[in-house]
Amino acid sequence: MKDGFIKTACIVPDLRVGDCRYNADRIIDNIIKAADRGVTICAFPELSISGYTCGDLFFQNALIRSAMDQLWRIAHETKELDIIACVGVPIMDKSKLYSCGAVIYHGSVLGIVPKRNIPNYSEFYEARHFTPGMDRGSLCLPGRQPIPMGTHQLFTCENMPGFTFGLEICEDLWTAETPSVRHAQNGALLMINLSASNEVIGKADYRRTIVKAKSGSLLCAYMYANAGMGESTTDAVYSGHSMIAQNGAILAESQRFSDEEQMIVCDIDLQRLEAERLRSNTFVTRNDDYWRVGFNMPMKEIRLTGKIPPNPFVPDYDGEVSERCREISLMQSSGLVKRLRHTGCKTAVIGLSGGLDSTLALIVTVNAFKRLGLDTKGIIAVTMPCFGTTDRTYNNACTLAKKYGTTLLEINIRDSVSRHFEDIGHDSSVHDVTYENSQARERTQILMDIANKENGLVIGTGDLSELALGWATYNGDHMSMYGVNASIPKTLVRYLVRYEAQIRSGDLKSALEDVLDTPVSPELLPPDESGRIAQKTEDLVGPYELHDFFLYYMMRFGFSPSKIFRMALTAFEGTYDRETILKWERKFYWRFFSQQFKRSCLPDGPKVGSVTLSPRSDLRMPSDASVSVWIEELENIE
Repeated sequence: MKDGFIKTACIVPDLRVGDCRYNADRIIDNIIKAADRGVTICAFPELSISGYTCGDLFFQNALIRSAMDQLWRIAHETKELDIIACVGVPIMDKSKLYSCGAVIYHGSVLGIVPKRNIPNYSEFYEARHFTPGMDRGSLCLPGRQPIPMGTHQLFTCENMPGFTFGLEICEDLWTAETPSVRHAQNGALLMINLSASNEVIGKADYRRTIVKAKSGSLLCAYMYANAGMGESTTDAVYSGHSMIAQNGAILAESQRFSDEEQMIVCDIDLQRLEAERLRSNTFVTRNDDYWRVGFNMPMKEIRLTGKIPPNPFVPDYDGEVSERCREISLMQSSGLVKRLRHTGCKTAVIGLSGGLDSTLALIVTVNAFKRLGLDTKGIIAVTMPCFGTTDRTYNNACTLAKKYGTTLLEINIRDSVSRHFEDIGHDSSVHDVTYENSQARERTQILMDIANKENGLVIGTGDLSELALGWATYNGDHMSMYGVNASIPKTLVRYLVRYEAQIRSGDLKSALEDVLDTPVSPELLPPDESGRIAQKTEDLVGPYELHDFFLYYMMRFGFSPSKIFRMALTAFEGTYDRETILKWERKFYWRFFSQQFKRSCLPDGPKVGSVTLSPRSDLRMPSDASVSVWIEELENIE
C-alpha cells in the first residue's frame, strides 16, 4: 500500500443456484485472476457461494453444510495469494441462519459479518429464512479456532496504517442507520457491500446515487459487489450492477445484464481519504466496543492503472466543463457585485494586457456591471504599452475593450519608466529584475491613481497559479483592490476564456480565440526581431499544467512530494518524461515556500474552488518556513 494506494475489485462470477461447488470454483478462479492483476482486496455478491435466490432451499441442511465446506475450500486454495477476498455465505449458528460476508486471507477466515437489516417487503421475504446479525459473537466449529462473528467488527492491516475496512450486506446500505456509519466513525476508510439487489425500472440510478452519497458523507471508499445474471429469475432479475466509489465519485462501474463474468478493478487512495477526514473537523470519531481483526500484508507498490486527470481543477467531461464555467463565472461576478455595492463604486479600473488573466478579469467585471444594471462605460480598461508589448497583445486588448463596451484608455509608460531608471540610476540596457519590475509597479501606480481620480476600484487580474509560484511583482501586479481571479488556476483560466469565446461571435470571438493562442507572458522584455513575444513564462517557471497538478494535491490533500511525483508520472505519461516532471516539481516547492511573503498580504478575492491561498481563509503559513524537508524527499526519489 505504498503512498496509500490499494487496488480493489468487485467481481460478479458465473453462478448456479444451489450448486456450491461450482460457485466456489468460479470464485477461486476469479480470486486468482484478481491476484494476477495486482488486486489487494476483492468482493463478491451476497450469498455468492450458494446463490441468493435459493428460497426455501436455505432450510436444507445439505445446502448449508456444502456452503461451509466450500468456504473452507476457497480459503485453502487461495492461501498462497496476497489478496483478501470477501465472499457471501449462509451460516448456521445456534439454530439460526445468517446471511454473511466472510473475509478470507492466506488460508484463514479472518472474520464473519452477518447482515443486520433483513428486508421483508415487496419481493423480499428474507425474514422467512434469515436472522438479523448480532453486534459481537463468535462462530465455534468443531476442530477449528473460534472465528469473530458480528456486525461490530473491523479488519485492520497492522503494517499498513489506514488500511481498515468494514463490511455490510445489501439492505444494510438502504436503511437510515447503516452499519457503515459506525464503521467509519471507528476508523474504517473502506466499506465493502456484498449485495443481491434486483432490478426494477429506475433502481440502478437510485443505487448509484446512494453509493456515491454514502462514500461522500462518510469520506470513504465504497465497494459494492452485486449479484448477476446467474441468479434465479423466477420472480426478479439481477443485473450484476457493481460499483467502486470514493468520496462521492464513482471510480468504476460494471456493465448491467452482462452474460459474462465481470471484474471491475480500480485504485483507491486511502491517504486521500485520511486527508479529507483530517480537514473535516465535523467528522465524528468514536471508540466503540468493536472487534478489531488484525492481519499483515506485504508492502507492495502497485502499478497505478486508474485514470489520474492531468488537470484536477477542470472537470473531465465537456458537458460538466460548460456547466462549471457558468457556475464559476457567476461566483466571481457575485463577489465583485457585493464589493461594488458595498463601496458604492460605479467605476472599475482594469489593466488590460491582451493576455489570459486580464481578459478573464474583464469578462467577470462586465458580467458584474450587467447584473448591477451599470453602464459598461464605467469599466476603464487601461492598456499601458511599454518595452515588451507586442502588436498582437495590444490589438487584442483594444478589441476586447471596445467590443465589451468599456472605456479604453491608452497610456504609454515608456517615458515614465525611462525617467524612473534615471532617478534610481539603472542602466536601461540591463534587462534584469529591476528592469522588469519597474514596469509592473509603474502600471499598478497608474491604475491606483486612476481609481482614485474616478472613485473606482482596481480589479486584480493575477491568478492562483501565479500566486502559488510567486510569479508576480510585489506591490506591482501583486496588488489590487479586489482580485477576482485569486482562486482560479491558470489551467482553469484557459477553460473559462474558451467558454466565453464559444458563446460570442464576430470580432469579439476572434479576439478571445487569439488570446487563447497567445503564449503566456508578462511582456516585460523586448520582443524578438520579428516582433513576437520573447519572454515566455512557462519557459522560465515551467508548464502551468504541471504546477497546477502539484498545487492541487499538495494543498487539497497534503500529499508528500514523492507521492505527487508518482501520480504525475501516470497523469502525464506520454507528455512529460520523468526528469522533466522532477525538475519542475523541485522548482514548484522552492518557489512556493520562498514566495509566501507575497501571499501573506493578498487583497480580498472570492474563493471559488476547494484550493485557495488566501491568508485569511485557507493558508496560514509562515513566510519564513524552510522547504528542506520537501526538497530532501524529492532528492531521494529513486
